[in-house]
Amino acid sequence: MIELYNSDCLAQMDSFIKEGRKFDAIITSPPYNMCLRVHTGKYMSRWKWNECQSSFAAKYNNYTDDLPMEEYFNFQDSFIEKALQCTDLMFYNIQMITGNKVALFKLIGKYSEKIKEVIIWDKCTSQPAMNAGTLNSQFEFVFVFSNVKPYNRSFDTACFERGTLSNVWNIKRERNEEHKAAFPQMLVKKILENFTKEGDTILDPFMGSGTCGLVCKYMNRNFVGIELDQKYFDLAKDKINEVLI
Repeated sequence: MIELYNSDCLAQMDSFIKEGRKFDAIITSPPYNMCLRVHTGKYMSRWKWNECQSSFAAKYNNYTDDLPMEEYFNFQDSFIEKALQCTDLMFYNIQMITGNKVALFKLIGKYSEKIKEVIIWDKCTSQPAMNAGTLNSQFEFVFVFSNVKPYNRSFDTACFERGTLSNVWNIKRERNEEHKAAFPQMLVKKILENFTKEGDTILDPFMGSGTCGLVCKYMNRNFVGIELDQKYFDLAKDKINEVLI
């Protein structure tokens, strides 16, 4: 079963909540707020620097990815709150950058009692930092939120044997010319094979170019995807529908 929605994820999740609909897991990666930068000690939209045509900034077509820090926090706070009404298990992939750092740590504090585990996605190589005096970034977080015994780190439905799975995952980035912010298929595959089973229904509220849906279809999981951007929605729909099982 594949369901795809070209809509705002918060509104669509409200509909799921109203219907009482639940999913076996959420696997997603929200916008990182990449275009909020610091200039002369103040937050400023990258678009105001006449740099909006750079490949670094051009991630989305109808979303500027430059919310003020407090607005970004409120957006992600609302998302997480709704997501945890739609599932008991969420894998939330995000990289800490200047544009989200303060909001991210506030979110960690607010949801500390729902964060069951933190997985480090080691991308094996790092890109040079854009500014002097800045560490190159080689990893991203995958925060695992849970409504089920979040006070401990053991998963009742784990599909791996004791002592066989680390919480640092060495997975190289994949080149994706269609979506500059896509996570690799291997990251989704590792989550699915270790924490879900065939026939489970997976939700990705920030579907992008459809990587999660593609892997779900390959691995016999049901998939529900939500994407606001029409271009990426159409791309994801075509990619997922082309997979023959």
